[in-house]
Amino acid sequence: MSRRLARFALSLYRWGGVALYPIVGPYLGFRAAKGKEDRSRRRERYGFASVARPTGPLVWFHAASVGETMAVIPLIKEVRRRGIAVLLTTGTITSAKVVRERLGPDVIHQYVPLDVKPAISRFLEYWHPDLAIMAESEIWPMTILELGKRHIPQVLVNGRISDRSFPRWKRRMSIADAIFENFALVIAQSELDADRFRTLGALPVMVSGNLKVDTDAPPADSAVLRGYLDQIRDRRTWAAISTFEGEEAAAGNVHRALKERTGLLTIIVPRHPERGDAIADMLTARGLKVARRTLNDPLTPETDIFLGDTIGEMGLYLRMTEIAFVGRSLFAEGGQNPLEPAMLGCAILSGGNVQNFRESYQQLARNGSAKMVRDVEMLAKGVHYLMMNDDMRKQMIEAGQETVQEMRGALRATIKGLEPYINPLTVKARLHPRQTS
Repeated sequence: MSRRLARFALSLYRWGGVALYPIVGPYLGFRAAKGKEDRSRRRERYGFASVARPTGPLVWFHAASVGETMAVIPLIKEVRRRGIAVLLTTGTITSAKVVRERLGPDVIHQYVPLDVKPAISRFLEYWHPDLAIMAESEIWPMTILELGKRHIPQVLVNGRISDRSFPRWKRRMSIADAIFENFALVIAQSELDADRFRTLGALPVMVSGNLKVDTDAPPADSAVLRGYLDQIRDRRTWAAISTFEGEEAAAGNVHRALKERTGLLTIIVPRHPERGDAIADMLTARGLKVARRTLNDPLTPETDIFLGDTIGEMGLYLRMTEIAFVGRSLFAEGGQNPLEPAMLGCAILSGGNVQNFRESYQQLARNGSAKMVRDVEMLAKGVHYLMMNDDMRKQMIEAGQETVQEMRGALRATIKGLEPYINPLTVKARLHPRQTS
């Protein structure tokens, strides 16, 4: 596509938004926004604010869901420490709950506006952000173009481009260039991601490492944890976390294969807890006794599966075991974050489809703290081996915690990269103490 045609396609998208998405979308390669928002706050998705804008400088952060939100929390805290107001948008109810629990009133939370001109224009006219910071792979064309039109600096932090997305962008280089030229700075997770951003026209680009390494380990309620550990007693445990469809059944098969030999308790934590009913029914139909966290079911000696169907309690589940299989890697693609189990003292198992966390897995595997499995049979053998070999399990746990320490530093690098944009706002904030209008 020529640069002139790329500009024309983007102008059509700007003018028509969702109405023209079926026409322009195939050229752009962008997905339409999904609304998993609170129905009572639906108007926020159309750019209507539900709270007052504070006076003084304002930084707009956007993080799509829980993982991205957790990654930018330390960065948000640093901006707030400088006295600058923060507006944080997310796209899901789950991430909104995390914002409320982790940041409370210290930030303003809104659901992200739809990527159409009326919504994003209304949003920007009301909030007037001085700086926009997007997390990871949030590339929304209308938002980027409207920010660019208003000369609002926009920075992508913890940036990554997946193996799946990169070829699509390369087939539309003129459009990619027209979009990525609007970024004042891209801070990429890895050298590979940085090279991809440069290829697509982003300048300047720097590498920080993964911000998720610099986050705190997920917390757990000590009383709840103690209660469950008392119920488990001396039973062996393993967890299948961040699972996608098919992986819960695989975990059930592993449990059935090992149950008689080990007397184990299997913990399953689906990536989408709203699937809890369907997962519980599937496991029960296979003859397994399921206890659900949402129902406060006790863990009896007869319990086969503890189903962690809650939001924001990964720290609880990982502290109940020393072996964790990380999902979206066996029957789904992309992988999920292996750093939290490494932080919390788990030997890690994973399928091979971990493209979105390639660098993290490479470093963990290189240091001997993560092992990859090909199929359910190999997963069962891996779980059994780690249960029966205390020395190997402890070696993997120690290697994982050491690897996490070695990987830290992304927050410091990201703040350094943002200083030319944040420092003037820090001065401005001191001259204009925060008030609500």
